[in-house]
Amino acid sequence: MSSEWSDPRPMSPHLQVWRWHATMASSILHRATGVANYVGAVAIAVWIILLAVGAESSIGFLFEGWMAWVTRFGLIALTYSVSYHWLNGLRHLFWDFGKGYDAKGSNQRSILIMIGAVIPTALLWLNLGN
Repeated sequence: MSSEWSDPRPMSPHLQVWRWHATMASSILHRATGVANYVGAVAIAVWIILLAVGAESSIGFLFEGWMAWVTRFGLIALTYSVSYHWLNGLRHLFWDFGKGYDAKGSNQRSILIMIGAVIPTALLWLNLGN
């Protein structure tokens, strides 16, 4: 008696057939930044709640010594994540209207969005430093 689970099934050859391209990377990064935005939003909400209840001393270590650099890096990474996710969301909005489906242009826009998300991130953090 053979069960359907014990029979070897062929694997989809998608990894062997498809070559890596910018649109694939963009799709993966869009999902990753979506998750990062959720995690970052929860972390910031917890931080604000702790400040509101007067627990400044318990989270003060986030802004002292080497941990201040880790905190700053995390906030800059979160800013990039939000910027990228927003810009890529605009591209998805154009797709919803049937625009921008050509393969070459889609790959170029994917690269532009990945690089372009650095601009609002840098502008924000350079202005915060002043």
